[in-house]
Amino acid sequence: LERYHAALEAVTGAKLPPPSPSNRVTVFVVSGEREVQRLYGKGSQYIGAFYIPRAGASVAIVPRVSTGGAATGDLDYSMIALLHEYAHHFMISTNAFALPRWLSEGGAEFFASADFGNDGGVGLGRPAQHRAGELFFARDVTAGQLLDPEAYEKSNRGKSYDAFYGKSWLLYHYLTFGGTRDGQLARYIQLLIAGKPSREAGLEAFGPFDKLERELDAYLRRPRIQMIRLPASALHIAPIRIRRLGEGEAAMMPIRIRSRRGVTREQAVALVKDAEEVGRRFPGDAAVQSALAEAEFDAGHDVEAIAAADRALALDRTQVNAYVQKGYALFHQAAEGGDPAAFIRARAPFVALNRLENDHPLALAYYYESFVRAGVKPTKLAVDGLERAVQIAPFDFGLRMTLAMQQLRDGHPDWAKANLAPVAYNPHGGKLAEVAQAAMARLAADPKWDGSGAEVPGDDADGD
Repeated sequence: LERYHAALEAVTGAKLPPPSPSNRVTVFVVSGEREVQRLYGKGSQYIGAFYIPRAGASVAIVPRVSTGGAATGDLDYSMIALLHEYAHHFMISTNAFALPRWLSEGGAEFFASADFGNDGGVGLGRPAQHRAGELFFARDVTAGQLLDPEAYEKSNRGKSYDAFYGKSWLLYHYLTFGGTRDGQLARYIQLLIAGKPSREAGLEAFGPFDKLERELDAYLRRPRIQMIRLPASALHIAPIRIRRLGEGEAAMMPIRIRSRRGVTREQAVALVKDAEEVGRRFPGDAAVQSALAEAEFDAGHDVEAIAAADRALALDRTQVNAYVQKGYALFHQAAEGGDPAAFIRARAPFVALNRLENDHPLALAYYYESFVRAGVKPTKLAVDGLERAVQIAPFDFGLRMTLAMQQLRDGHPDWAKANLAPVAYNPHGGKLAEVAQAAMARLAADPKWDGSGAEVPGDDADGD
């Protein structure tokens, strides 16, 4: 995986600075696809792995990984799933703009079709053999449907299995290596960043969709296609450290995975009983108590969450999650209590976390939030911290929206528009995207608008 990351940097030219420990993606490996689907929840029938981007808590959940065939490119599907989800994390970390679904999935499929030579080199852009079946036998998805999300939705109302992933890979690969459309993919992305819908950007960058579709059909029939081979000398990785989990950590791991995936209140109430049982068995394990604090908070038990976090920190002052969960619980108590000054006191765990890990995005974000929720104008230091949180967690659009609204209040509409645009054009943005779109429309009508009267999206005080 480290070699893969180095290869992604070498190919894309996107050199990422070393992330703070808590802002790295955590990869949870579970027993198999059935467990992946259980954790994913509703609509998981075609899910083999998944990735959730969050500031300070990004996770990928993948089935047990086999490295068989890594040197020949005949990767086990579990390995492809891991590489696919990691590619998502890399792409979203290096590009603040929300990519259309076909581009996000096509890029992840392009990079995940890799091989790892015994000489330390890495090959990228191999044929996506694991998508061959769907490309030839599943219901077709045309280039026009990929580039026009509304057309795709209309064509797939039954949500049946189709060739979306395979065709996305094919389009991405063709635009990268096809040889006849150099520069068009970059142009398409530039048009998206400028605010054009995917269909309009596609027509301007690629021309008629039916012509592109014929070219893709011919490309798929080629006996050979181009790929990238990176020698070991081009890949530089740091030493890899491995440790065995303690008995308590291992017992708490299924609960920890469920909590990090995200739970409803009903699920949390059921899960916390298991967490409390493990916590009683391992009262002297700081990691167990830290995970227990998260389960207690998710279940709405603020007092118990704070107590578990305090036990964890008494055992080990470096338990990052204990600071976070204690902070969440204190913020929730402050909101319930109705005392604005309580938010200032609630920031203490996040201030302590900032001293421990200077670039933890949640510590920076909640320091800022402590002012806002107390009804006090944020200091320059607090706003600077929020800007830094967005910089190091560009994939967290909630943070970006918060920053945009602050920039409007501070009289920087151009800065605000730059942060509103990725949120507004996110194809999976839901309510947050709608709020950003409304703010951009208001700014277009009144360039001096200071954000007053805007609908403010819900905060992240529940830790989800």
